[in-house]
Parts: sequence; structure tokens; C-alpha cells
Amino acid sequence: MSDYILEMKDITKDFPGVRALDKVNLKVRRGEIHCLVGENGSGKSTLMKILSGFYPHGDFEGEIVFEGKPQKFRSIHDSERVGIVTIYQELALIPELTVYENIFLGHEIKSGRLIDWNKTIAMAKQVLEKVKPDLDTSRKVKELGVGHQQIVEIAKALTKNVKLLILDEPTSSLNEDDSENLLKIIKDLKKQGITSILISHKLKEVVEVADSITILRDGKTVANLNKEDGFSENEIIKYMVGREIEDIYPKRKKREFGDKIFEIKNWKAYDKTLGRYVVKNANMYVRKGEIVGVSGLMGAGRTELALSLFGNPKNYAVEGEMYFDGKKVRFRHPGEAIKAGLAYLSEDRKGTGLILDFDVKTNITITGLRQLVRGFFINDNEEIVLAEQFKESLKIKTPSIEQKVLNLSGGNQQKVSIAKWLFVKPKLLILDEPTRGIDVGAKYEIYTLMNKLVEEDGMSIIMISSELPEILGMSDRIYVVSGGRISGELSREEATQEKIMTMAVDY
Repeated sequence: MSDYILEMKDITKDFPGVRALDKVNLKVRRGEIHCLVGENGSGKSTLMKILSGFYPHGDFEGEIVFEGKPQKFRSIHDSERVGIVTIYQELALIPELTVYENIFLGHEIKSGRLIDWNKTIAMAKQVLEKVKPDLDTSRKVKELGVGHQQIVEIAKALTKNVKLLILDEPTSSLNEDDSENLLKIIKDLKKQGITSILISHKLKEVVEVADSITILRDGKTVANLNKEDGFSENEIIKYMVGREIEDIYPKRKKREFGDKIFEIKNWKAYDKTLGRYVVKNANMYVRKGEIVGVSGLMGAGRTELALSLFGNPKNYAVEGEMYFDGKKVRFRHPGEAIKAGLAYLSEDRKGTGLILDFDVKTNITITGLRQLVRGFFINDNEEIVLAEQFKESLKIKTPSIEQKVLNLSGGNQQKVSIAKWLFVKPKLLILDEPTRGIDVGAKYEIYTLMNKLVEEDGMSIIMISSELPEILGMSDRIYVVSGGRISGELSREEATQEKIMTMAVDY
């Protein structure tokens, strides 16, 4: 039998107006962890959707060979039947169901016509022994953190006699501890004989776990790297973007900041649904032309703080004082915040940041349509010109501004989100996880844009991020949030990962 459990040969896939994959080749050895990397839009997800049967045989050119046999998958069920299971970035779990119900959802254990719950619970515990023995199978999934939800997805895969496990950005929404735990589980699965394909933009993780790497760029295979030959982050980046990037974080000009554009004093936010304060006595300020980083562990209250400031869309009971552009204010809804010059880029670009079924043009202009109204109608020509300008200036890769946003890569969706807010010309822009799930090349472009906005356009930015290197690399000052409180403030010069983490766990 071949050393390769999987071979994908000369895979070509076209969408209207664009070739997504052009004779891509992928080989994965039995029992290894194989990482698939590339910029957003390079074709990684499309290739895995072909492998999973999401794009059926006949919808692409090329050949799939699994365990030495040519395959013609016409559905996801076909690929799962031979042992290929995919865990997508958006987890397919039902929050109201228990862990054991989710693990066997869709392939229930039955006794006659009825589900055998006793056997289901016993089998769920048995499969969790391989990944997380102490996870309570009777808990509802909505009660679990994202890290434990990922483990439930892996447990689901193990019940399907998985031979090849595909994980699409599994750590993109996890904190460092949960990420480390998940990578350990993937390594343990390798010891159990399970082969994995890991798609990730976190190159540190790739270098840590990969036995081999395939790199895609513009829909083509540009490199195959093996652990025995050695590889580094810089080498991977060079292949991904087609050039050297010496410094991931662009150099900043030294400059004096302006007056305070924003400040809160003793700010509180009470979540009526949860029945507790999610923000407690927060004090912070931002000066004109400054990038202020907000760090903290997942669940610390960073996003809740941002939402309470941006017109309070969650309808928290808020207390305290807010000053914006020299005036004492209290925004009753996001429309008032936008009108005053405050914008918020959501961490959930697909759920709340964009309208995926709408085109690029509409998503960019939707926040400021009044600017385009002439008489009783929107000036279509002006809207097209503006959208084209943002497409060019932000280097949004799309065949047309008429393209639906759901067809864009994650990095290009994020650029559309940013364009949407730049259109209304805010004075203060809150960026919540601005580079989550996007590649190093797109990150560099967004960092460069952030620097331009504060240095040339005089904008101020609050950047919320779970990535400590990003916080350290881009912030002029840093606030650390812990348990709903701002537990510390650090200047760019004194900040270190150790100091931030100490403050992050200091309740």
C-alpha cells in the first residue's frame, strides 16, 4: 500500500469570472499532520470542499485518490463513508442540545425505531476518553467555551471512524491555552493513527505541529515542505505572498498625539439577560492619532465594553460618563454613535459585520447611503465610483464590485468591512479582532492601512485583539481587561507579553 493516504491530482475549479484552483496537487502521508497554508483567496477552502464532496465529482477537473482507490464523491456523506471528516471554522453544533446528543447527531444509536439513550451516553463517554475525559456529556453545548465546543466536534468525527481529519482554522477563535490544548489533541490523534490536514493562518502553530506543508498562492501549488528538510515562518511567508516580509508590523513614525478624542470614567454595563455586570468601573481615554490596544482573555469583557460604547446595541444598563470629541455624550443607539463619528468593526464579520448575500458595492456604502441620495433616489453612478475607489485603495480581490460578499475570502471580506466604516469617515474606529482568520499578507495590508489612518488621516483607533504579538506590534498604549474591569495600562515601551498576561489573570 502507498505511503500516501491521499493524493489530489491536477485539481482545477472555476467559478464565474475566476479560476479558483489551477492544476493543484496535494499529497498527504498516512499518519502525519499535514498543514495547508496560503493567503486568503489562495484556494485552500475550495480544495477541501472538493475533497469533502461539498463540490461534487463532475463540478471540477482532476482526480482524488484515497487509500489507493480513485474516488468520486458526490456528497459529504460519500467522503465520510470512507473516513474523511471535516470540521469547519463555523462549528455545526446545536447549542440547546447536550454534548452526547451533539456527538451522535445525524447518526443516532437506535434500538429498533427509538434512540438508545443509555448506549448513546456510554459511547459518548467512551469516545471522549480519547480527547477530553473530564468533559461532562450531560452539559448543553451553549454552556461550553469555544475550545470545548471544538473538542465536541472532534469527538463527533471520531464516532464516524475517521481516517483523515480536516480542521479548518480550528484555533482562530481560541485563546492561547485552548489553542495549545487543541494542538495537543491533534498530536495525540496522530499517535492513534489518525491523519490530519490542518488549515491555519497561525504560522507559529504550523511550524510547531506540521510534518509536511503544502502552500497555495493564487490557486496554484507553489511549494511542498517537509519537516526533515526544515522550514521556518519566514520561508513559509515568502512562498505565501511571493516576497519577503521582513517585519510583520510596519514601522511607525514617531509623533506627538493630539488632545483626547474619547474618554470614559467609571463606566459600567449591566447585562440584563445574564443578570450581572459585564463592564465594571472602566476608565480609559484615546488621543487623536493614537492606536490604543485592548487585551485580555476570552470572556474578559472586551467586546462587551466596545458594544456598550457604540450605541449599546445589546441594551445593557449603562452607567458612568463618556466624552467624545470634547462633549459629554451618551449614545442611545448605534446610529447616534455613527453620526457623531464613532464606528465599530464587529469581530463577527459574517454574523453582524456584513450582509453576505449582498454585493461588495452595497456592503461598502450601506452605512452612509444618505450621502449618495440625490432628490428621492440614490445616485447609482456615484455609488459605483466610490465602491471602485475603496476596492482599489484597500486592494480588495474580487472580480467585480457586483460580486456577492459570501464568495470572497475571509481577508477580502474583512477589507469590505473596513471599507464600510471608512466610507462614513469616523473620528474613532473600534476594531474588534481585525485580523482574526486572515493570512499574514492580508494582515500586513490591514496594519499598513491602520498606520495610514492615524498618521495621515488623523483618525484614532481602539484595537481589541486576542493576539499578544499584534497588541504589542501595533499599539501606542495598551489597556488590559480582566473580569469586566480594566486591570492595567501599559505604554508601548514598557509592555511585554508577561506583563499583559499577569494583568489579564488579575481579577
